[in-house]
Amino acid sequence: MSYKSFFYIFLIIFLGIGSIFSQNQTKGDTMEYQNLTKEEKRVIIDKGTEKPNTGKYVDHSETGTYICKRCQNPLFHSGHKFHSGCGWPSFDDEIPGSIRRQPDPDGRRTEILCANCGAHLGHVFKGEGLTEKNLRHCVNSIAMEFVPQGDTLPIQKAFFAAGCFWGVEHHFKKVKGVFETRVGYSGGNVKNPSYEQVCAGTTGHKETVEVLYDPTTVSYEELVKTFFEIHDFTQKNGQGPDIGEQYKSYIFNLNEKQKEIAQSIIDTLKSRSYKVATKVEKGKNFYPAIDYHQDYYSKNNKAPYCHNRKDIF
Repeated sequence: MSYKSFFYIFLIIFLGIGSIFSQNQTKGDTMEYQNLTKEEKRVIIDKGTEKPNTGKYVDHSETGTYICKRCQNPLFHSGHKFHSGCGWPSFDDEIPGSIRRQPDPDGRRTEILCANCGAHLGHVFKGEGLTEKNLRHCVNSIAMEFVPQGDTLPIQKAFFAAGCFWGVEHHFKKVKGVFETRVGYSGGNVKNPSYEQVCAGTTGHKETVEVLYDPTTVSYEELVKTFFEIHDFTQKNGQGPDIGEQYKSYIFNLNEKQKEIAQSIIDTLKSRSYKVATKVEKGKNFYPAIDYHQDYYSKNNKAPYCHNRKDIF
């Protein structure tokens, strides 16, 4: 083998290892994954399980937010937590869009994973009658970190509906401080709807964009202002040529602070004689759309047909 051939083989191997390392460390080239210990990797990556009654959050009752150990994605509020006696932290609800479910290899249970990075969290069980919501997310403590109320979450979420989600996502991806975006459906009453079901206008869902952002770089207020600047918030029946329930203008708030900020900006717009059609509602479930719809304009090298940025503020 010649020296040149050896060099190219070495280069390919080096670049391949570097690519794998990069994929394990970052999300979308901007979101860094946290370094994991051997035991954390056994649970989070290799889908292991902590021994019962050994995790640090089993009897934890402080007010705040539980986030993914691997990517810091917000998963559960402390208000979702309850004592089930099972030996692992239990939650009867989740932060919208935070959890992904899939059949467990054992053929009996349903596995839950971080919707952002795919970290194994534990399992979810229904029908036990332990709380009014009749749901128990059984989570490994080691798969989470806790952020006390009053401390700034390293990653925060926002949900916006402003017409066709392709264009809305396109503009939010340009905002400095935005880590990730996903398009999907929210605000309705049908679980895991298809695109065709939502387009039929009978599910109550709106085409929605989930925005994960760094609050030290961009504020929720700035994101709300971006939302109003990229679509016609005075249109009641849709957005541009896209008419229907699924295209209406909505802000889905995750807490009272988000609600107050959104409403304050709407009041400001109304004081300037704008007839604001945007509704502010408490965020419920968020159901991601299929891969075809994610990052649509970037993948297809196209530009939005009904969303243009205009200065308002």
